[in-house]
Amino acid sequence: MNNRLTALIKENWGFLFVMFLLFASRSTFADWYTVPSGSMQPNILIGDRIFVNKMAYSLEVPFTDIVIAKTGQPVKGEIVVFKSKQADERLVKRVIGVPGDKVAMHNNVLSINGLASKYQAGPRPETKWEITQHYQTLMKFSSVQQAFDAFSEVVVPAGHYLVLGDNRNKSSDSRYIGFVPEAEIQGQAIGVYFSLNANNHYLPRKGRWFSSLL
Repeated sequence: MNNRLTALIKENWGFLFVMFLLFASRSTFADWYTVPSGSMQPNILIGDRIFVNKMAYSLEVPFTDIVIAKTGQPVKGEIVVFKSKQADERLVKRVIGVPGDKVAMHNNVLSINGLASKYQAGPRPETKWEITQHYQTLMKFSSVQQAFDAFSEVVVPAGHYLVLGDNRNKSSDSRYIGFVPEAEIQGQAIGVYFSLNANNHYLPRKGRWFSSLL
């Protein structure tokens, strides 16, 4: 049995090496994530396959969570992918507060360090542009019975981040799962490389292929 296994490895070492490099690169350098929910609409849609830069914040030993070197820190406005222990699933959200920031919300108006965000009408009735000192992005404010549209000022602790969904009234984010530990963040979402529409027989969505999220 061992001789047969050794022979198979020798015969297919090239293919096995390529597969190792592929999975190692997904583990360490870049990955992709299929979006299952609408919590980041209108910027990320259900069925989007997003490209994740896993080296944006750290470099890890392949197939482990061991950090070799820190390469950066999430900043406000960036979209991050993280494996939430609190939610027990992988999530994608936008960074709103970094360590030391004071964040509050009143009637869906976000305030960061005492400065209230500005809002301008978007292309659809349910959308608005959210404009802060650090970023500007299109938001969706879905009509729901009990929107979590307010919370008192909180201070983001060291080693943690406050994240929110762009579909502000339909997102399980830091308002529900708390601050996100830095160790849970797996990378930065930088683009949509293709998208399938579940409401249209899983046909590709035109115009979303290789679109940027930066």
